[in-house]
Amino acid sequence: EYEEKTGRAQRPLSPKQNVRKNLDFEPLSTTALILEDRPANLPAKPAEEAQKHRQQYEEMVVQAKKRELKEAQKRKKQLEERCKLEDSIGNAVLTWNNEILPNWETMCCSRKVRELWWQGIPPSVRGKVWSLAIGNELNITHELYDICLARAKEKWRSLSTGGAEVECEDAGFSAADREASLELIKLDISRTFPNLCIFQQGGPYHDTLHSILGAYTCYRPDVGYVQGMSFIAAVLILNLDTADAFIAFSNLLNKPCQMAFFRVDHGLMLTYFAAFEVFFEENLPKLFAHFKKNNLTPDIYLIDWIFTLYSKSLPLDLACRVWDVFCRDGEEFLFRTALGILKLFEDILTKMDFIHIAQFLTKLPEDLPSEEFFTSIAAIQMQSRNKKWAQVKRMLIFDNR
Repeated sequence: EYEEKTGRAQRPLSPKQNVRKNLDFEPLSTTALILEDRPANLPAKPAEEAQKHRQQYEEMVVQAKKRELKEAQKRKKQLEERCKLEDSIGNAVLTWNNEILPNWETMCCSRKVRELWWQGIPPSVRGKVWSLAIGNELNITHELYDICLARAKEKWRSLSTGGAEVECEDAGFSAADREASLELIKLDISRTFPNLCIFQQGGPYHDTLHSILGAYTCYRPDVGYVQGMSFIAAVLILNLDTADAFIAFSNLLNKPCQMAFFRVDHGLMLTYFAAFEVFFEENLPKLFAHFKKNNLTPDIYLIDWIFTLYSKSLPLDLACRVWDVFCRDGEEFLFRTALGILKLFEDILTKMDFIHIAQFLTKLPEDLPSEEFFTSIAAIQMQSRNKKWAQVKRMLIFDNR
C-alpha cells in the first residue's frame, strides 16, 4: 500500500530470491523457533532469555542426535540379524539339499537332523521334507488324484444342471446332501486366509484349493468335507504342487488324531482331551486349577487348534514352523504346542474369567515372537509319572473300555 501511494514500485524478486525470502521466515523445525528473534513490533529478547533459549536449543539438538544414533544402531542391528538369518537359512538349505534329502532314510532320525528340524525348515525345501515325513501309506498316485478330481467335476456339473435327485452311489448320501457339502466348501474357501487374498474367488489358488477339497470328498466319501480342512489344504498348496499337496493332505487326514476329530469320534476325542489334561496339570498346575475353577474345558479352545493344525490361530510363518516339528514328532507335538501357548500367556490367563479366556484363546495375538514362542514349547515336559504321551493315551483308551 505504501509503495502504491508513493508510486515507488518494487522490482519483482527472482525465483531464487523469492525462495530465499521464504526460507528466512520459516524455521527448519519447531525446536528452532526458540532461536528466532521476536517480530519488530515487540520488544527484543533480553540477553539472559536469548542465552537460555540457545542452551535449550543446544540440549534439544543433543537429544535429537542421541535419538538418531540410537535409531541408526537399532537399524544396523536389525540388518545384521537379518543378514545372519539369511546366511543361516542359506547354509541350512545346502545341508538339507546336499546331505539330508539324498540320504533321508538313514539321516531323518539322527540327532543333528532333529536339531536342525527344530530350528525351522527353510521354505525352499519345506514341501519336500513335509512330503517325506508325512509319507504315503495310502499309496495315492497322481493318476488317482486326476480320477477323483474328474469325479468331483462331474458331480459339480450334475448339480449345476439340476441332477439333484440322483443318489450318490458310492457315498450313500442324497444329492441334496452332497450339494450342501459342496456349498460348504465354497463358503470355506472364501474364509481361508482372507488377508492373503489368494484363495478367494479370482485369486491364483482358488481353483486349486477347490479342486483338492472336491477330490478328497470323492476319495473319502465316508469322511466328506469338514470345516477346517480348507486351512490344512491351503498350507500344503503354498508349499507343494497340486497333486503332491493332495497326496500329503489325504495321508495327513488319515492319521489317528486327525481322523478322530474330522470323523467326530466323541469317545476318542474325549480321550485326547483327557490325555492333554494329564500333561496340563503336570506342567502348569496353577493355570490348570484356574481353568478347572472357571469350568474351562479343553474342547473350548483345542478343537479349533487341532482341526486347522494352528494355521488359523497363529501367524502363517509361525504355523509353518509348528507344522515342521509336527511332521517330525507327530500328534504329540500338537498338544505340546497347546501347552506352550498356555505357558506363554499363563500370567495373563490366570487373571481372566471364563469369557475372556475363551475369547483370548480363540483369537491369539498376531505379534507372537517366534523364538519366545518356541522357547515356551521347549519348556513343556511331555512325560507324566515316567509315562510318555502315547502310553498315557493308551492307558486312557484301555480304561474307557
